[in-house]
Amino acid sequence: MAVHGVSHIAIGVSDLDRSVDFYRDVVGMPVVVKEVETFAQGAGMWQVGASRRAAYVRWREGPQESFVVLDQWPPERRPPGAPAKLFQLGVHHFGFWVDDVEAVLERARKSGHKVLSPPSEEDTKAYGEPPGQKVRAAFIEDPDGNIVQLDQRL
Repeated sequence: MAVHGVSHIAIGVSDLDRSVDFYRDVVGMPVVVKEVETFAQGAGMWQVGASRRAAYVRWREGPQESFVVLDQWPPERRPPGAPAKLFQLGVHHFGFWVDDVEAVLERARKSGHKVLSPPSEEDTKAYGEPPGQKVRAAFIEDPDGNIVQLDQRL
């Protein structure tokens, strides 16, 4: 069996509209679906009839392309918790390739989102590419405090 890539990342959010604004307008991912979803079958942690508000955003169309699910559960079904801090156990950040790190940072600042680090240049070796090339990387927070890395090939 072979893994072909990441299917999707699901991010629990406290305010779907605010998160859609961030991932669409700041990061630059179009919304392809935004709806209330009701689960007709019990699937482990979900109960039959449970509903959530969800938005699906993606950077590229296609049946094998990865996407992000933003989901907001009603308060009575929302589990407690907080986003992980950088380098904490578990998934503590995720990164997106962008065309222009500085442009995304500027949109983040203008819309009041926290920029955690200015851009720095890293070698591409850790990205599975030949050493010697450069990637510019920076970190920002989404509206709920999830850490988002922005990567740009130089």
